[in-house]
Amino acid sequence: MNMQPSTPTTIDEYIARFPAPIQAILEQIRTTIRAAAPEAKEVISYQMPAFHQEGNLVYFAAWKEHIGLYPPLSAEAEFKQEVAVYEGPKGNLQFPLEQPIPYDLITKIVKFRVQENLARAAAKKANRNSKRLSESKGR
Repeated sequence: MNMQPSTPTTIDEYIARFPAPIQAILEQIRTTIRAAAPEAKEVISYQMPAFHQEGNLVYFAAWKEHIGLYPPLSAEAEFKQEVAVYEGPKGNLQFPLEQPIPYDLITKIVKFRVQENLARAAAKKANRNSKRLSESKGR
């Protein structure tokens, strides 16, 4: 018999694995992300809850002493100083469980990431259309 816990396939399954106080925080983070990115799709990726919209927006995970938020932030993010106090290794953010979770900052991060992803997707589409147009003129 396999005694290893199965990998969660939904965010609900992921959250259900934790004690009630942590579940409440994770649900609030999920609600915060959903409000900031209503068109984003919920997925499990790298065994963590994630939201995708024209690419990865953000991952989050519960750890023993903190909640990890994994937003690939670009250098031009206007709130770099706000996130500096939460920066962990490899560009992730760590919100200590003994401190209030900065939900407003999470909202800013997610909205910023949505705009980045939408702009990147629009640029790719424009590039593809331009390439097709130049190819059709060359025939």
